[in-house]
Amino acid sequence: MDIKEIKKIIELMKENELSEFELAEEGFRITVRRPYASATPQVMIGQAPSYMPAFSAPPAAPAAAPGAAAAPAAPAKEALPSNLIEIKSPMVGTFYRSASPEAEPYCSVGSTIEGESVVCIIEAMKVMNEIKAEVKGVIRKVLVENATAVQYGEPLFLVEPS
Repeated sequence: MDIKEIKKIIELMKENELSEFELAEEGFRITVRRPYASATPQVMIGQAPSYMPAFSAPPAAPAAAPGAAAAPAAPAKEALPSNLIEIKSPMVGTFYRSASPEAEPYCSVGSTIEGESVVCIIEAMKVMNEIKAEVKGVIRKVLVENATAVQYGEPLFLVEPS
């Protein structure tokens, strides 16, 4: 792959508002990430392994120097009450709580929802996609700020089923 092809990938990412692109071919691998739509992409190129494992173990943590203070552990993910269900993003895009900036949100904390209730919109590639609850219950928490980017599988709401 030459620099012209890499530049073309970056341009396509900008045009389609993609935050990440990865390509792996025999003996070659490239990953391009854009943390924010307006940010300059980061390009990482490396040798791909001769085989692509189905699952790979996380890299081992480096050993601490003797006598060095132990680093604080990463904060644990907040434990969810066992009765709450997450409504997750079915796609990558921009999360909107209402149909327009002036409109009321589709749902708020305390709102009762049905399986076919629209709970938000996710804009992906200039298309507004209505996201349905697919669960009956009461919204207990909104996990995402309005007009922010969301990833596939990211929890959007917590619902107490009824």
